[in-house]
Amino acid sequence: MKALVVYDSVYSNTEKIANAIGKGLEASSEVKVRKVNEVDPKYINEYDLVAVGSPTQAGRPLPSIKTFLEGIPADGLKGIKVASFDTGMPREGKGWFLKLVVKILGYAAPRIARSLESKGGTLTAPPEGFFVEDREGPLSDGEEDRAATWAKGLVKQ
Repeated sequence: MKALVVYDSVYSNTEKIANAIGKGLEASSEVKVRKVNEVDPKYINEYDLVAVGSPTQAGRPLPSIKTFLEGIPADGLKGIKVASFDTGMPREGKGWFLKLVVKILGYAAPRIARSLESKGGTLTAPPEGFFVEDREGPLSDGEEDRAATWAKGLVKQ
């Protein structure tokens, strides 16, 4: 199986999660982990599994990820397993304002998943969020291990 993990990152948290996902896929896949500007969306159909991730900013993925997703040809993911992930702050344990913002705006991964499905991809797992302690990080304890475990589950589907 050939797998591709595409990501963008601002404070390196999403990059760390993408690399952990790549490590989780290594045992059962030929895997590439690439920053979004290193991937041409026209050739994404060369893979059996594509995972796309972004930090969450105002409930959305970064503009670079949105542009990448828009560049995938219609039905360009037909017959390809897809997954989405994001990084962001958890609602739990935060102040009322952040809880309200997250409730209203949500996270990036579900939006990425909808876009991947709209291009013909078959979602192999629900969108997954990985948490940071503060806006710039660091990642919450255990998130890289959780990302690797999540990735192993993508292959089993």
